Amino acid sequence: MREGIGDLKVKKRVYLSILLVLVLALSVSITGCGDNNDSGDESAEVPSLNVSYIFTNHQTPFVAAMSQGEEFKEDGSYLKEIVPKEKYELYSGDKHVCDIKVITAKSGSETATLFAQGHVDLGLASVTAVMSAIDSGTPVKIISPIQTEGMAVVFPKGSEVKDWDSFVNLIETSEKPVSIGYHSPTSAPKIVFEAALNEAGYKITQDANDISADVLLVDLKETSNLMPALTSKQVDGWVGPSPHPEVAITEDIGQIVVQLRDLPPEGKWHDTPCCVVAASDEAIADYPDEIKAFMKLIEQTSEWCNQNSDGAAKITADWMGISEEAAAKAMLHYTTEPSDSWKDGVSVYLTTLDKMDKYEGALKGKQLNEIESSLFDFQFVK
Repeated sequence: MREGIGDLKVKKRVYLSILLVLVLALSVSITGCGDNNDSGDESAEVPSLNVSYIFTNHQTPFVAAMSQGEEFKEDGSYLKEIVPKEKYELYSGDKHVCDIKVITAKSGSETATLFAQGHVDLGLASVTAVMSAIDSGTPVKIISPIQTEGMAVVFPKGSEVKDWDSFVNLIETSEKPVSIGYHSPTSAPKIVFEAALNEAGYKITQDANDISADVLLVDLKETSNLMPALTSKQVDGWVGPSPHPEVAITEDIGQIVVQLRDLPPEGKWHDTPCCVVAASDEAIADYPDEIKAFMKLIEQTSEWCNQNSDGAAKITADWMGISEEAAAKAMLHYTTEPSDSWKDGVSVYLTTLDKMDKYEGALKGKQLNEIESSLFDFQFVK
């Protein structure tokens, strides 16, 4: 009996020795494969960034980047499609820089909320929406312009209100406030229009019971409600971003009363800043190389859109489901350059909104030169 047990112990040691040798051999084999793998960093994990945008041709450069994908490869940065309109890989040359998860926001105010909740790293939205977010303490910065102008006041087709003068006449002869809809409380179209009315001396309200006001501003919640609000006569007219004014024309629903760039006083609203690219402070600190590559892509596609307006219009039409004619009518300029004139426009927003008591936090009572570092971080577009 004892000899049997001894034999079993010997056999067990032999089996364990053989198993150990096999494990060591397999380990060496795996290590050898890793050392000989020329791909190296290609297999390493890359960060994933959440990027939000709004369904408007103000942000066509990003839409073009998604739509055209690898066609921009020769320009340096490009997106490789994984799931259409949802997931992409961002490349700089042959390097996989990061993954991009796309989030569609309904408005600039929703984008601001997404930043406040930490759900997005980068977001495209109106400059006024981002400024409001910064005022309320959200840790976010404007890192680049993306577009200027492209905003208008629209009334139903056939209305006697055809220009600014006839609009003023309506205000002054109407027995009740003229109702004007908007899609987001912090949107640039609403803010510019409200500021122009304020400068002209008209009383503005958002209280439907205030019949002493000249103009009643009505929150329509999102751009998809602009056309129905016009056809149902929920409002007398609305103010909104392209391509919605142009869609109203091509669908025989409405007519443009005035482009906001032409609001009085003359010249004040030319090259009006509208949409920008913003980034959370955390993303700026953690992903500077990835953001740099993303902004290089937006710079490329902005230039392409300016030089290929017909192609940009087709992309917008296909992506948003509108007519190419409507997309082509839009008066837009795409840019990632924070020029002095662009900053002057932001300064006009800042001082005008402050006079209207729209700020309660970091921007209240401030001039642009006092808070530039709180608003901007242009290291990625220099």
